[in-house]
Amino acid sequence: MFKGHPKGLLAAALSNMGERFGYYIMNAVLVLFLCSKFGLADDKAGIIYSVFYCGIYVLSLVGGIIADRTANYKGTIQKGLITMAIGYAVLSVPILATPENKTWLLCLTCVALFLIAFGNGLFKGNLQAIVGQMYDNLEADAAKEGPEALKAAQDKRDSGFQIFYVFINIGGLIAPFVAPLLRQWWLGVHSLAYNAQLPKLCHDFILNATVSDNLIVEASKAGAVLDPSNLDSITAFCTSYLDHFNTGVHYSFIASVAAMLISLLIFILTKQRFPNPGKKEAVVSVEYTAEEKQAMAKEIKQRMYALFAVLGVVVFFWFSFHQNGQSLSMFARDFVNTSKIAPEIWQAVNPFFVIVLTPVIMWFFSFLAGRGRQISTPRKIAYGMGIAALAYLFLSIFSFKMGYPSSNTFLALDSATQASMKAGPWVLIVTYFFLTVAELFISPLGLSFVSKVAPKSMQGLCQGLWLGATAVGNLFLFLGPKMYNVMPLGWCWGVFLVLCLISMGVMFGMVTWLEKVTNS
Repeated sequence: MFKGHPKGLLAAALSNMGERFGYYIMNAVLVLFLCSKFGLADDKAGIIYSVFYCGIYVLSLVGGIIADRTANYKGTIQKGLITMAIGYAVLSVPILATPENKTWLLCLTCVALFLIAFGNGLFKGNLQAIVGQMYDNLEADAAKEGPEALKAAQDKRDSGFQIFYVFINIGGLIAPFVAPLLRQWWLGVHSLAYNAQLPKLCHDFILNATVSDNLIVEASKAGAVLDPSNLDSITAFCTSYLDHFNTGVHYSFIASVAAMLISLLIFILTKQRFPNPGKKEAVVSVEYTAEEKQAMAKEIKQRMYALFAVLGVVVFFWFSFHQNGQSLSMFARDFVNTSKIAPEIWQAVNPFFVIVLTPVIMWFFSFLAGRGRQISTPRKIAYGMGIAALAYLFLSIFSFKMGYPSSNTFLALDSATQASMKAGPWVLIVTYFFLTVAELFISPLGLSFVSKVAPKSMQGLCQGLWLGATAVGNLFLFLGPKMYNVMPLGWCWGVFLVLCLISMGVMFGMVTWLEKVTNS
């Protein structure tokens, strides 16, 4: 698998596994955690999630600028890992949220999220820029051996980023299990069982002091027998259940701290293998004519225009794909039978498919290339948008067939009616299969595309721009929960279907031009 690739590729991927571990824990639990800990409505928790995930990626642009200007990519990456570890450490402290402390505790949580986002910004894009520079150096060395060697080296770039992508997702495969298992263990210590519906019902009771039939029913499933006439005992149960339910999630952030420190250690021990992107040769002095300078400026403009064109398209992919931490997580909580598997654990399906399907897709692309039918990177991205559309086409058809109303309408039904309408886990598996295939056509190949078109001295900045496009898509993620709560689910998923189809059409319309710029 690594034959012909730079020696530092595996080390870079292992250094990134800690960040992916923390990322997938947050992706799995953040919205559900904000709802269960603070009693926030889905859409309000979704706004915090959207701003946080926007911050992760938009701050990568800041991190890229810092690294480019200081020419200290490795030092910037190390500071990023340390900053993320501090943020996760703050989140790991289990403090019970009460009406008296909720405001400052939520503010402290947001400060911790900012530290994680800023640390990620210092880390993520710059490590990707280093991987891109590895392939720049590989191609430069191959060019000295002749055109055939150069072509072979250039063909390695896409597969190299796919290898990088699959290895960093190993951490993502493990992470979604951590919080649910720790939460279930901590509840079990206190003779309680996990129930996805109870946190909202408990918060509703504490806020309104009104006993609902669903609260009594769901509490009995969690191992508690409540007397509807004894409000004090119900208050004590609700407070205790929320405390134990969320403490296990807090403990999972300790695992994120450990993952960051392990990644930091790996990076420090292996950083001598890594190049410095955009490093200039001080001994070379070249004089260019006015015509040559104009031609170079034109080429740079064309490359940047191509980059921004692709960024404009992938915004809609990330808006749709990252619903896995928003409306799709809520769908798993509300509409899928989670009596045996917690909704957060379904986030492991995506990295599992990344690991399993990446070799298959790499073989498929290699098979086509061997028969002279190689697919260009821009065309692969366009196909990826179409595959993402298939995920939401499936969900939309399924939701119409099941007659699913909006989430608010569904949760107002009695517990027995809800249980009779819930879907089997296979629905999530099919959805994540299509979304993961789409991701593998877009995300690692998008990184490869950026590394191809980015000017040498702007590697960190351009990788930051790619992540900035992800940030824009993430900024609008909160619209998913809003639609999920008020629209019949078939129409909700249909919105994402239409966006993916339009994006695919726009991308195909630009393919010829993008291929020309990429190969220039």
